[in-house]
Amino acid sequence: MSLHRGTQRPGARPMAVNPFYGEADPLGDMVDAPPKHRLPDGPLPPTTAYQLVHDELMLDGNARLNLATFVTTWMEPQAGVLMAECRDKNMIDKDEYPRTAELERRCVSMLAHLWNAPDPDTTVGCSTTGSSEACMLAGMALKRRWALRNADRYPSRTTRPNLVMGVNVQVCWDKFCNFWEVEARQVPMEGDRFHLDPAAAAELCDENTIGVVAILGSTFDGSYEPVAELCAALDDLQERTGLDVPVHVDGASGAMIAPFLDPDLVWDFRLPRVSSVNTSGHKYGLVYPGVGWALWRSAAELPEDLVFRVNYLGGDMPTFALNFSRPGAQVAAQYYTFLRLGREGFRAVQQSTRNVARELAERMESLGDFRLLTRGDELPVFAVTTADDVSAFDVFDVSRRLRERGWLVPAYTFPANREDLAVLRVVCRNGFSEDLAALFMEDLERLLPELRAQSGPLVTDRNAATGFHH
Repeated sequence: MSLHRGTQRPGARPMAVNPFYGEADPLGDMVDAPPKHRLPDGPLPPTTAYQLVHDELMLDGNARLNLATFVTTWMEPQAGVLMAECRDKNMIDKDEYPRTAELERRCVSMLAHLWNAPDPDTTVGCSTTGSSEACMLAGMALKRRWALRNADRYPSRTTRPNLVMGVNVQVCWDKFCNFWEVEARQVPMEGDRFHLDPAAAAELCDENTIGVVAILGSTFDGSYEPVAELCAALDDLQERTGLDVPVHVDGASGAMIAPFLDPDLVWDFRLPRVSSVNTSGHKYGLVYPGVGWALWRSAAELPEDLVFRVNYLGGDMPTFALNFSRPGAQVAAQYYTFLRLGREGFRAVQQSTRNVARELAERMESLGDFRLLTRGDELPVFAVTTADDVSAFDVFDVSRRLRERGWLVPAYTFPANREDLAVLRVVCRNGFSEDLAALFMEDLERLLPELRAQSGPLVTDRNAATGFHH
């Protein structure tokens, strides 16, 4: 969640109320304009409150044109109806809503089969609010397993656990290490390698390493990390040193792409060293925001003392989550999507999305102004930078000008060791069709002559160039 710091402008005028929005009171007066940053003294008519909020939200970007987010922005109307029917159901209240709980259990089982768990009947898993929470839970399990194995040394003033990962991990892993007091050991980018190197990761491991995180679909460029090669490097490390280091696969996006489009790629529970996997149901799981999934190979990978049981909602409910109450709507929508598409339907949808990404990447490359870092042939995501001979503009100029046409395309620099590299990233999702991709290219081609005529890049504050800041 973004951190807000209260009133932005003390003394700001109240919201303006169009006379048409107001409803006459018994004395014939119209509704007074409500304040923006404190509670109104009294209630508003529902139509007035709705119209005020509706008008504010009109200034948001168009979600379908947002090529920055990985999050699903289109679902079928039937899914929306199901979500509306379940929006008042509390997911944690499994005794009161047993069928919603059963749909969650079935989704976990489906994912266990999809990710080739050796015994899907013993695979443990749960829904979450998204991959960030799922990653936190996976990290907690890794840390607790390490602590139990090293009970004679931990906790102590000199023993601090560490987690090995690439510098390209999503920010939730930095949060995990910060919140749970784990040392983050990050493999830096080098040259044209933009994610974790298996040998370098193994070299960072020691007796205090709780695990290694592999990203199936890097946020920075959409590329898969080599999970099988990482496991092989850790197998070699165990043979040489006796260290047995588990792997967690952060498949926020790729875990719902690879099983359908890259079935021969071995990255999941087929690798014995992979102890847990997470994904975002609300990314390429094709569900509106707020659902993720975390699965462990078996109950042995999830220490029992992390699971809480409560009876004050009725029944005996084992729960493993950072939050308690949350709506069941997204779980129902996930089950609907699994039923609706099946394996072949998912394959067709994801292949269509990858085709759009690859074609769009090739068209941008053909302009001559851009150099591709990735081509959308793993995640349907690609990253581009300006060509070496382009000096009149940079990616921040391109992002700013595309925003004028309604397209939200992020521009950013890569992490340490490659901070010199600034890129545009284009995320293609279901709903971003070939027609929309053609409109995007038309707008880009219309802007390029003006950008080429510049004397140099115009954006000086890169942090403020493309993002909203509180």
